[in-house]
Amino acid sequence: MAITPPPERIWWNLPVARSEIVWIIVAFLWGLVMFSGMVYWHLEGEQNLSNEAYRITPEAYLEKATAMVEQYQVREDAGMPVVHPPPGSDVYLVARLWQWWPIIEFEKGQSYRLHLSSMDWLHGFSLQPVNINLEVHPGYDMVVTITPTDSGEFGVVCNEFCGIGHHQMIGKILVTE
Repeated sequence: MAITPPPERIWWNLPVARSEIVWIIVAFLWGLVMFSGMVYWHLEGEQNLSNEAYRITPEAYLEKATAMVEQYQVREDAGMPVVHPPPGSDVYLVARLWQWWPIIEFEKGQSYRLHLSSMDWLHGFSLQPVNINLEVHPGYDMVVTITPTDSGEFGVVCNEFCGIGHHQMIGKILVTE
């Protein structure tokens, strides 16, 4: 029993009980099953995002995002620019204390390259209710190819604590028919 010390000081030379050998074999086999399942799900799971990451300075990223907003802005919503880029284009979403900028409008069934980067701290990109979750780091341009399959309004939430205004860091992605 494990409650009392072993009767002999050199305990590793003692015979192992049959029940312990069975549990060691079961645990080892279950570990192989889980490992194989992870590899299978990664290759065949259809939930893996096609993403890329590049080093970029926050200033250079903001310059690209600002140029995109100037080129594709269609209106404002509560003082926030709403952009409607053409299908297949590069779309830039900026994370900064404590907002997602700008509001993006996609077309259903069309593919876009969504770029994500932070201007200040680590943020989390959580697209709801689709349940896409990514970490957004300053100094990195994370690129995700997305094709919206449903129309409507989707919330973007920061799911990494980023300071006192974290609970208010929400954004929008709109998908039109």
